[in-house]
Amino acid sequence: MNPAFSVIFLTTLIGAGQGLFLALVAAQCGIFGAAPASAFFVIGDIVALAFLVAGLIASFFHLGHPERAWRAVAMWRTSWLSREVIVLPVFMVLVALHGACFYTGCGYATALGVVGGVLCFALFYITAMNYVCLKFLQEWATPLTIVNYTLLGCASGFTLATALAALLAPAVAQALAQWALMLTLAAAAARVASLIRNARIRPKSTLQSAIGVRHPKIVQKAQGFMGSSFNTREFFHGKTRKVVQGVKWAFLLLAFVVPALLLGAAALTGGNMPVIAGIAFIVQYIGLLAERWFFFAQARHPQNLYYQAAS
Repeated sequence: MNPAFSVIFLTTLIGAGQGLFLALVAAQCGIFGAAPASAFFVIGDIVALAFLVAGLIASFFHLGHPERAWRAVAMWRTSWLSREVIVLPVFMVLVALHGACFYTGCGYATALGVVGGVLCFALFYITAMNYVCLKFLQEWATPLTIVNYTLLGCASGFTLATALAALLAPAVAQALAQWALMLTLAAAAARVASLIRNARIRPKSTLQSAIGVRHPKIVQKAQGFMGSSFNTREFFHGKTRKVVQGVKWAFLLLAFVVPALLLGAAALTGGNMPVIAGIAFIVQYIGLLAERWFFFAQARHPQNLYYQAAS
């Protein structure tokens, strides 16, 4: 597939926002020790909301007619995309109300945190199902896609929460760094598992099935037209195998190895926490951009059996 940068930014930005919100709810429940001061939650919710809004804005660049975006909700009974369009704004409202409760001191913060947490996991599931439901794209049609979207979002969100806590709630920063490290390692294990699975896939479609000819030896000589087309532009990335492999090793290093080392140092020593955690998040997010590009590029659309390359 040809990766769309609008979707790459959409999924990575909202994933980080979702993970950050879950970290705030966990801190609110005292998982990392004594609950931090309200300022940590107010600013944390503002940052999470900023990531969610940025992701929503990025999604509009993927639309041919952005003015018709509201029509996406009409197919909520059958379309995972429609469900995402509905759930994302509702989740954003809950994040805003959660922060407002801490700012004003009202007593509904816990309830909003619980409901928002459930909706957050639902959004991870719905976002991933946009790709899992495409059974003809074998690289995506696996439960590992759901696991990866969830763990990658949580890892980046908890890393970001660690950086914020280092500035606003130092007492819980070290514990957050430990959780961010565990989630990063879990995300790495799940992503490597999906890479191993996808490397072993045997395509269900063949040149014979693509054109309806059963002859055992078929070789495509030409596409039958001189220039490129929608099919060659939208369903194939056009990069060499070497480039794709380079992106794979880059995201494994940047999204997992380097952040894990930095978070490990932060969790063990606690020194220079704001700088270390901040660098860890920036490096990890760059790695996640590469990971999401690879996720889309690796998917082999069956139509490419016929439209193998642009003329």
